[in-house]
Order: sequence, then structure tokens, then C-alpha cells
Amino acid sequence: MATESFPPPSGTRDFLAAEFEARERAFATVRDVFARFGFQPLQTPVFERLEVLTGKYGDEGDKLVFKILRRGEHEATGEADLALRYDHTVPLARVVAAYGSRLPTPYKRYALAPVWRADRPGKGRFREFVQCDLDVVGSASPLADAEVVSALYAALDALGVPGFRFMVNSRKVLMGLLEVYGVPADAGGGVLITLDKLDKLRPEAVIRELVEGRGQFEATASSLVADLTAPDSITRIRKELTNSSIGQEGLAEIDRLLDLLSATVPRERIAFVPSLVRGLDYYTGVIYEVTAPGMPGSIASGGRYDGLIGRMSGGAETPACGGSLGIERILPLLTSAGEKPASALDVAVTVLGDDHADEAFRMAAAVRRAGLRTGVYMGSSSKLARQLKWAAAEGARFCLIYGDRERDAGEVIVRDMTTGEQTTHPVDQVAGSFAE
Repeated sequence: MATESFPPPSGTRDFLAAEFEARERAFATVRDVFARFGFQPLQTPVFERLEVLTGKYGDEGDKLVFKILRRGEHEATGEADLALRYDHTVPLARVVAAYGSRLPTPYKRYALAPVWRADRPGKGRFREFVQCDLDVVGSASPLADAEVVSALYAALDALGVPGFRFMVNSRKVLMGLLEVYGVPADAGGGVLITLDKLDKLRPEAVIRELVEGRGQFEATASSLVADLTAPDSITRIRKELTNSSIGQEGLAEIDRLLDLLSATVPRERIAFVPSLVRGLDYYTGVIYEVTAPGMPGSIASGGRYDGLIGRMSGGAETPACGGSLGIERILPLLTSAGEKPASALDVAVTVLGDDHADEAFRMAAAVRRAGLRTGVYMGSSSKLARQLKWAAAEGARFCLIYGDRERDAGEVIVRDMTTGEQTTHPVDQVAGSFAE
């Protein structure tokens, strides 16, 4: 952890070797899973034109876009024309709009890279963090939604996340609920934003916000919240949606997705949760979030967003769906209390005097060519004990000891840093000794 005098900017972090390597292993696991499902990598710029990002995330999301002020002669205006990417979905929509005919259909892509949000930092919540996204563009089939969920499940399982669970809903179910409860269309978005707080606030607080902040009748707000939070909420919601065509369409989407996933996702790991909202405006169909014991909020999420790419390009509606792993929230769930720091070296090379430095560098180069991580002692002490202590601190598996006696014999001592056992080898054969 950085000292209080030199912390990184609020909501960001420094990663020293052990944590960096643990993250890289997790990213490699996720990439491997996504690639096995046939998704292709895509890299986009870290910033986009401001007009590309704004208007895609709803009022609350747009407030969290990190804007970049105009530069040069325009700097004094205080205006922004660029912004750091908020997620990978909107940049994907821009790429599809730009390169549509050059991409395969359907286009299955994944992206593992940082995103930025001007959010209030908290536990598991950062301003700069990595998203692990995957999407299918060009397929309206429920098979596409099932493929994304299956890949997310496989990645979480491969990472070893304990006790995670998918919660599934549909924006069409939510639209149907607004319809049957008589919520005006122009108030629907705000009502959904408030309902999205049911996992954070008590039902009474949500009802109060619906009435005082969203202008809903108290009877309507109370009835809606009661149905969404009741133990038999699924039964109640299905009954309420009996006469809503869009609601019935949403229920059919959910049932079909659960049927398709029955062979790949254990039933206890996935369920229809009517109170799930997902606040982003661009979702149009199935939506889902993943929770895990010990971590507030979700560790993964996604859904279908058939209208976003058409809005971006001004062209025809393009079906699309995707999901994202919240790797920053997942990694703390994987860290064991006794985990040791990552080893920096396989082989440490001593320098027992300036006149041995040239040979130490030659031996180190030979061992590196054999594929081993190798470091040469660069301190001021010529004492063997001090250099062995350095080798141990670097986590080296072996240490090469080469002093006056070894030079005269044309040999080098290889010390096993775990057992303390030492063997002697000709200097020109030291690299080969590690293949034995």
C-alpha cells in the first residue's frame, strides 16, 4: 500500500509484482475461456469522442463519464470534446457501425482492458478498473444470450469464484409491469432507476422515493414494491403480466434462456429475479447480474441491447447481446489469506568481487537463454551471506556462487535455495545443469 504522503489518485491503485501477476493469471484464464467459446479479441482507444459516449447510459450513467477538456487554443473554454471510455459496449457499437461489412456475422468479440468512471470510490468500486467483456452482434437468437451466459459461467467457474449465482430478468417484463401498474411512459425510466435500488435500500425508502421523487401514487408504489419483494414474487409477477403482451414476451425470453442453460449452468446457480432492473438505458431484452457471498453488489452482468448500434449508426436496428465480468470485485474473492508473494527470479547470480562481475554477467545471459528468470546481484556487499539473503528475498529457486576458488577450478556452485543442497558444475555447462 502506498504511504499517506504519496497515494495514487483517488479511485485508482498501484499494483506491485505479486498482485500484478495474480491479476495477469486471472486475465489469462478469462481470455482462454472466451477464446474457447469462439470470441475474438478487440482493442479500442481508451478515449472516445464525447458525443459517442453521452446519451447511452441514462442520466445517472452520463454523470459518471470522465470528460477530457479541449486542448491547445481551446483549453480556456473549459469545454470537453473527448471522454475516457465508460465501458466496452458503446465502443463496440461504434466499431460495428464503422466496420460492419468487414466483420463476420454474427460478430463475437471480447475485450479485456481498463475503463473509467467518475464515481465515488468505495469497497470494490474504483474510478479506473478493468472490464472483461464479451458480446455477440448480429444474432437475435436466444442462443446468443445463452452463449454469453455460458461463457461467463465457465470463466467464473475456471477462476474458482465460490458460490456465485446468476439473477435473470427481462426489460420487457419491467416494461410490462410499468404498463399494468399504470406508470406513464415518460416516467418509466426514472421509476426503473429507483426500483434498481431495491437491493440497497429498504422497501419503505424505495416507496418514498417513488412517491416524492418520481411522482407516483402511494398505492401504486406500495403495491409494485410489495409484489417485487414478496417471497412469492415470481408467482405474483407472472399473474400481473397475464394481460400484458410485452410482459408475456419477456417471460417467454426468460423461460427460454433458462431452458437453454439447463445443461451448462446448474439450476441452483441461476434464477428469475423480478426485482432485477439494471440501470443502463440501452438494454432491450434479457438482463442478468451475478452475485457472490462476501461481495456487495454484482460481480458480473449483461443483457440484450438490440437498439444501441442502430442508434449509433443511424441505420437499421442490429441485434446484440453481451456480458461483463467485474474482475476487480472477483479478485478479492480468490485471494487466500496465506498467499505468498510471487517469485521474481528462478536463478540468482552472486558477484563476490568486482573481478567476477564479467563472468557473472556471462553466466546470467546463458541461463536466461535457457528460459529461466535470472538476476545478477547489484548491491555493494561482497559477502556471500548478504547475497544469499538477497537471493532468498527475490524468491530465487537457485543461486549461482562464483568466487576465487570456483574461478581457479573453472566451476560454479549451484545452491538449491529450498533445501540448501549444493552441486558443482563446469562454468560453460551451468545453463544445461538446470535441464537435468
